[in-house]
Amino acid sequence: MSEIVLALDFADKDKAIALARTVKQEINWIKIGLELFCSQGPAIIYALKELGFKIFLDLKFFDIPNTVKKTVKTILQAKVDMFTVHVLGGQEMLTSVVAIKNEIYPQAIALGVTILTSFNQEDLFWSKMPINQLVFNLAQIGHNSGLDGLVLSPLELKNIRAKFSRLVLVTPGIRLASKNQHDQKRIATPSFACKQGADYLVIGREITLAKEPLKIIAQIKNQISEVKNG
Repeated sequence: MSEIVLALDFADKDKAIALARTVKQEINWIKIGLELFCSQGPAIIYALKELGFKIFLDLKFFDIPNTVKKTVKTILQAKVDMFTVHVLGGQEMLTSVVAIKNEIYPQAIALGVTILTSFNQEDLFWSKMPINQLVFNLAQIGHNSGLDGLVLSPLELKNIRAKFSRLVLVTPGIRLASKNQHDQKRIATPSFACKQGADYLVIGREITLAKEPLKIIAQIKNQISEVKNG
């Protein structure tokens, strides 16, 4: 069954901790992205882990292999539970990440980012390939490099799940209603993503901007339960 990952995509530590405490009984996973990490540094990882959360560190590393390998070695000292690298970094970069992860903290889930959910076909000016085929090709590279999983939009889940059954699939772009698209372009509802094979649903603004975040979490969990029991 799909599990919710709450994306704390803001810079303020007190706000992040307060919301984490509010949802603590309903959510096990927290995503720390660029904004929160660059504002608070590694200390925010330890603070949220002390509250009992599992941590998805979503910094999308993308650089030469040696730089990424050393960076991943550093962040694994904090025992993050999941982290991201860009598959576009290439197989040499990815295999070096997998190697250092398995050496330092093999329990961590190394995820490869395919194509951001803020992109649609028109945004891929550098490729004439259909976006679903491009995601599939990147998934193949990630799989062959030994990554534990992938980050991809809900729209590509079904095809990737059918082909790469061992991979953990993490999907952002989850919206309860299409009018709440924000800057995402390839989006879907929680129930759709669950049916397509998502293991984790990364959800931020649907919850963090809500007046009553616990009610939104309940709605999302209801959709997940309906799929499980349907």
